[in-house]
Amino acid sequence: MYFTVSGGASDEMGYAMSRLELDSDFYDAGKNIHESDNTERPNKQLNHLDHEISQLTMLRSGPRRCLSQVIPGKWDSSVSTVKMLAGREGNYSGRGRFSSADCCHMLSRYLPINGPWLVDQMRSRAYVSQFSADGSLFVAGFQGSHIRIYNVDKGWKVQKNILAKSLRWTVTDTSLSPDQHHLSLVYASMSPIVHIVNIGSAATESLANITEIHDGLDFSADDDEGYSFGIFSVKFSTDGRELVAGSSDDSIYVYDLEANKLSLRILAHTSDVNTVCFADESGHLIYSGSDDSLCKVWDRRCFISKGTPAGVLMGHLEGVTFIDSRGDGRHLISNGKDQSIKLWDIRKMSSNATCTPGFRNYEWDYRWMDYPTQARELKHPCDQSLSTYKGHSVLRTLIRCYFSPSYSTGQKYIYSGSSDSCVYIYDLLTGARVARLEHHKLVVRDCNWHPNYPILVSSSWDGDIVKWEFPGNGEPPLIKGRVRRRYL
Repeated sequence: MYFTVSGGASDEMGYAMSRLELDSDFYDAGKNIHESDNTERPNKQLNHLDHEISQLTMLRSGPRRCLSQVIPGKWDSSVSTVKMLAGREGNYSGRGRFSSADCCHMLSRYLPINGPWLVDQMRSRAYVSQFSADGSLFVAGFQGSHIRIYNVDKGWKVQKNILAKSLRWTVTDTSLSPDQHHLSLVYASMSPIVHIVNIGSAATESLANITEIHDGLDFSADDDEGYSFGIFSVKFSTDGRELVAGSSDDSIYVYDLEANKLSLRILAHTSDVNTVCFADESGHLIYSGSDDSLCKVWDRRCFISKGTPAGVLMGHLEGVTFIDSRGDGRHLISNGKDQSIKLWDIRKMSSNATCTPGFRNYEWDYRWMDYPTQARELKHPCDQSLSTYKGHSVLRTLIRCYFSPSYSTGQKYIYSGSSDSCVYIYDLLTGARVARLEHHKLVVRDCNWHPNYPILVSSSWDGDIVKWEFPGNGEPPLIKGRVRRRYL
């Protein structure tokens, strides 16, 4: 695994974790990463991200300075839980309680690595995992037309079992509305029609237009002339009034739910738009990622001409599979088929793609081939990313990555599914791999961290939906040798 910081050299690092093993030196003191996994790589000093986001992350997840001071002028980046509790009881803060940063500092030490515990098992590939904004519901989408919504607060009971309508190939994406009182779910497939379902009804079974209405939202523009395209990504805006979608016809679509019509189409890229999202709560900025290897930023307030982005972010050598916004309107991460996650600051973007990686002298298709050995050390000549995280595998499908939750970790980590059947968790600032969760037998396309608690759920092409916790729920975890129903 490698972690690189723009403007500096790329340092080689050892692995820090196996499935249920934490490196105490790294985790308790934030100093060293030791070798495991039978590698022969020497330990080297980790790079630390020298950027504004480093300071912001430390402010969100760092301990109070009066507790972290070792000697005058010297502070320890990690303070033990016992010392934190003693400081609170001694009222070191003068407020008699922990600050939100103190809480994050304590909670972020306890990663969801214990388990796994089985949530569900299906006979088809799982493509989508998503917690609701408050963490009370969890959505899983499967290739076999099923979407299941689990009530987390009621023992992961299936609250809604949705049989999707007019599904083409698979459920490519789902999104829950932000309105907790009138919850709706949209689901997309390789079709221009996105369906919306009311999931607040009492019925458990939701068969499209048989037991419940699944309204179809047509994303086709008037000038499509009957051309059919698929939708890879769909997301609600923060106010729940709009949907943004990325499609196989190289375009971004915005759908106005109140007017019930398509409000905007942008011919955004030169290849499939695999991922889109709103940058922040305002809804003005949209991020997109494509198979043309570019991430783009779109400002709806100042379109100079149709299809002109506010800026372009260059750095990936292959297509972008997923983008996650930090929510601050400035920072985002992207997963790429060049087997890397990249961290970006949009203030470093260019007005257009000023340079390209150059001619690729190898034939490669990520859907069935391994990434070429000769490509692993290549670098983009105009890489604008802040840092690069490697170790996981982005093959076979559009693997997703995310920032860890703000409430419990201060977004101190990033995590990703992987085609090697594992979930990877990296430290945002040092690039250290702090966890590698092993259970699944096939590709882990998606995974999601609970917004408030140390619970992470992974979904795989083997049909398993499993949860990882700290410290666990008291039940025995899955046994590795159990009988499995495999996808055929």
